[in-house]
Amino acid sequence: MTGAVIRSAGGEADVAFLARMLCWAADWEAAQLDESALERPEVARYVEGWGRPGDTAVVADKAGELVGAAWFRLFDANEPGYGFVDTRTPELTIGVEPSHRGQGVGRALLDALCDSAREPGYPALSLSVELDNPALRLYESLGFERLERVGGAWTLVLRLSYPGSASDSK
Repeated sequence: MTGAVIRSAGGEADVAFLARMLCWAADWEAAQLDESALERPEVARYVEGWGRPGDTAVVADKAGELVGAAWFRLFDANEPGYGFVDTRTPELTIGVEPSHRGQGVGRALLDALCDSAREPGYPALSLSVELDNPALRLYESLGFERLERVGGAWTLVLRLSYPGSASDSK
């Protein structure tokens, strides 16, 4: 068990934490946090102007310390994210502090975020993951499927099921 409490994100402190987690997500192999990733527009767009319609985030709190976050947002075809599929499919981003990886925090965040995506009826979630990122196994274990290889990364899609629907596998 993670020992973390997963809650909806809200407020300026949580938004600042999303930016921190975005840095870890963008440079997942780094030994130290490098906030310069936020200077790249193609990365910054994942948190810039947070609070747009559809923006949804959850954070993991472990004994009063934020240790991870997962969020999604919709992108326009003219300014797509790395894992863009279409304008109706939110793109997911997740980051976990390195000292808390491999402890179930990421899985708990993703479970909660998928539930949040079902509430407004999104058909799917997408993301981009580098080929050698160990998180690829986590995503696939949760039902994400490989859609397209783009350079050194996979675009993955999770088709969301709904209770009582024909695609509901629970």
